[in-house]
Amino acid sequence: MGRYVIRRLLQMIPVFFGATLLIFLMVNVMGDPIAGLCGERRCDPATVAQLKSEFGLDKPVWQQYLTYMGNVFTGDFGTAFNGRPVTELMAGAFPVTIRLTIVAIVFEIVIGITLGVITGLRRGRPVDTAVLLLTLVVLSVPTFVTGLLLQLLLGVKWGLIKPAVSPEAPVYELIVPGLVLASVSLAYVTRLTRTSIAENRRADYVRTATAKGLPRHRVITRHLLRNSLIPVVTHIGADIGGLMGGAIVTERIFNIHGVGYQLFQGIVRQNTQTVVGFVTVLVLVFLVANLLVDLLYAVLDPRIRYA
Repeated sequence: MGRYVIRRLLQMIPVFFGATLLIFLMVNVMGDPIAGLCGERRCDPATVAQLKSEFGLDKPVWQQYLTYMGNVFTGDFGTAFNGRPVTELMAGAFPVTIRLTIVAIVFEIVIGITLGVITGLRRGRPVDTAVLLLTLVVLSVPTFVTGLLLQLLLGVKWGLIKPAVSPEAPVYELIVPGLVLASVSLAYVTRLTRTSIAENRRADYVRTATAKGLPRHRVITRHLLRNSLIPVVTHIGADIGGLMGGAIVTERIFNIHGVGYQLFQGIVRQNTQTVVGFVTVLVLVFLVANLLVDLLYAVLDPRIRYA
């Protein structure tokens, strides 16, 4: 196990540098970031030269990238064009998005797996058909439509929630936004769990456990569910980074000042330091989440061993 973890950590190094390099290159071709600092009027040449020298934009892109990565390893993600350090923006944004992501993941695990198990054990029955139709509707409706509808009905018309989340973003205010953020992934988890349960239900080890006279709940939880959750855990693990990075729409709808909000502001204002800094951290989150998922396989299925 130890050698496997070391090997995976070494594999993560080129992936990290490759992903950050691609992001850095894409962000740097979006346009001239200096042009947006002077408002509607064009900056005079002297101001442009001074700003480019201050932010290191007068150097070749490859040199900018090497300088940036060298600073990252010392904990310096640069300075936004408004003068605030990017780490300061991260300190305010990431805790909010982490809470939102945790709420979304809880919805995925609790509701998605529960519905998947129920429909997998009752395949072909009315409850299975109803859940399949419901998940198909959820997958067909864009997230911004779901968010705006819930905000209008629950927040504006019925007054059950606040239409906009307060700056502190307590957990209870993130329940509805978390459900909106998790809606599409929740539908995928439900369908994936259903398919996996239905397939493994006919496996030999399930028949053997049933023939031995084990209680039904023990057959389901100790044998059927543990093996069926492997593809589900893979999806949820890969979805953690996706939820954090894809929260732009949800955070904009509910006025949540998290990672999605900062990324949106950085893209609109062509603030390369902010965008690259936040995406760099998201890449690390994605890599660590996938490593933890791979290690969790051995817990779910004792037959899996890592050399």
